[in-house]
Amino acid sequence: MNIEVKVPAVGESISSGILSVWHKKDGDTVSKDEILFTLETDKVSQEVTAPEPGIVRQKAAEGEEVKIGQTVAEIEPVSASAPAVPPPVPVTPPPVPVAVPPPLPTPVAPAAPAAVFSSMAPSGPASSDSRAVRKKLSPLRRKIAAQLVMAQHTAAILTTFNECDMSAVMNLRKELQDEFVKKYGVKLGFMSFFIKAVVDALQAVPAINSRLEGDDLILNNAFDIGVAVGTERGLIVPVLRDCEKLSFADIENHLALFAVKAREGKVSLEDLQGGVFSISNGGVYGSLLSTPILNPPQSGILGMHKIQERPVVENGQIVARPMMYLALSYDHRVVDGKEAVTFLVRVKDCIENPARLLLGA
Repeated sequence: MNIEVKVPAVGESISSGILSVWHKKDGDTVSKDEILFTLETDKVSQEVTAPEPGIVRQKAAEGEEVKIGQTVAEIEPVSASAPAVPPPVPVTPPPVPVAVPPPLPTPVAPAAPAAVFSSMAPSGPASSDSRAVRKKLSPLRRKIAAQLVMAQHTAAILTTFNECDMSAVMNLRKELQDEFVKKYGVKLGFMSFFIKAVVDALQAVPAINSRLEGDDLILNNAFDIGVAVGTERGLIVPVLRDCEKLSFADIENHLALFAVKAREGKVSLEDLQGGVFSISNGGVYGSLLSTPILNPPQSGILGMHKIQERPVVENGQIVARPMMYLALSYDHRVVDGKEAVTFLVRVKDCIENPARLLLGA
């Protein structure tokens, strides 16, 4: 008897997904626990393995939207399948050449201009020379779109800006990098400094570490920070738990692990839940300034940007310094402007005086 392979449940709120990749073709032999296909949902991707060894009989196409619990394949036990014997091929004598008269010429209508065919083409799968391609949004991209629109419609988003001198952090990283890598096996990056700075600022300005839930204001006592990560599938925000208790090495190792999981499509639903504040680093893509959108139901998100040498005035002299613009978007329904500005100035002070952050690492 064939064994059914069904779409597994991957979360309480997820009812369907896209069978994005078949790792085994129809008719291939598969071992137990070998990866059969990848299921892509609006939150995570999950690799589904074969429950038993046998021959794969696909019941759903790659790229098809499938429901949780739907049978997408069957595993045919190897013992129950015998190799197919091809039927004998009849041998026939070669055909005798027959003279065929040449065809009569057929009138040909003049070709229409390419622009006419382009304008007449129906919506649907486009050819390689088409001017546009139509395809369905992935579940994750649909979820991202819905979240962004919901954030804009439900929160009073305001953004305040500042800038920080990265000289001290850059010099400290340069001084400690070799010893840090040797001791912990991972590089000391900028993000760990900003996570520590955000925790310090959240402790100093608790209003940012809150969220609105109906008519109630929820004040968070945890410091679980989400870090936006760009992937081929879209933007995801895995969460680092209890950042106030983590050392710089702990943070860097967690970030490295998330990078690997994101690249391999193995970020779990639990990795994405429960953040109280988010950080987005558009600077890695060259962004000089932006206004980040809140990650609901959070009330704040910090935008980091490209480090760029700019002229600044120090002690009456114009000098070049590696500067970074900072942007804090916040929900003005629960956070006042004074609190937002105080928070961002606190982050700036921590980055420009990083030694005090290291004392608590």
